[in-house]
Amino acid sequence: MSARQQQIAVNGVQIGVSEHGQRGNPSLVLLHGFTGSAASWGSLLTALAAYDFHVIALDMLGHGQSDAPATPSRYAIEHCQTDSIAVLQSLGIQPGEAILLGYSMGGRIALYCAFSGFFRALILEGASPGLAHPLERAQRRHSDMALADRIEREGIPAFVAYWEQLPLFASQLSLPNEKKAALHAQRLHNRATGLANCLRGVGTGVQPALHSQLPTLTIPVLLITGELDAKFCAIAQEMQRALPLVQWSVVPGTGHAVHLEQSALFVRDVVGFCR
Repeated sequence: MSARQQQIAVNGVQIGVSEHGQRGNPSLVLLHGFTGSAASWGSLLTALAAYDFHVIALDMLGHGQSDAPATPSRYAIEHCQTDSIAVLQSLGIQPGEAILLGYSMGGRIALYCAFSGFFRALILEGASPGLAHPLERAQRRHSDMALADRIEREGIPAFVAYWEQLPLFASQLSLPNEKKAALHAQRLHNRATGLANCLRGVGTGVQPALHSQLPTLTIPVLLITGELDAKFCAIAQEMQRALPLVQWSVVPGTGHAVHLEQSALFVRDVVGFCR
């Protein structure tokens, strides 16, 4: 099964792209979470391609093999949308062909991209439509800006050590040592400027709240959350009420990163929905 890594120039930046499976097969596009990259999906890319998908994993700006511009506004969610669609068009993907899957930060970006009309279906793992209340957004902006400054001040190794101890990722401590080591190494591969400016440009506090638009999203949507991820289960429950064509899968005994903690169940849910 063929796998291809490359950088694609769009809109004045280079975007890292990892392709698996055969071009011409149904396209499944993956957007990773904060501190991740296309590499952070690991063997999932080949596992999904084995079901006759053309799997395309993108590196968000500031992550992996993509550029890390010095201007935070270049990371804004509007640019994430135009860059992602431009990459897919350069690969020959037409409107209405691809299914978009996003995890965490990538899920927020994927939801925004879904309103473009380019995608035929959407899968969100541990994702949100942003923060509904202006005060919440202002508080989150403040904390994200402080965290961005900390990343640049202390460097990537210190930040990754802090990040991996957050309660949100507590369930990942039970992952096999080999998987934890690979994830840690992948996070260390990022750049301080890229992660800091990503927080400043597309953090939860600066993205537009999409709650009021959810009833207008008429493509099929699959929500995936881990049973132990109470915060995002509550968010998914609210989204389920608002979205017209939605399924919701809660994976037992799993936290925020279902694709890491229960890979086989994640693949089962994704493939079942796509088919």
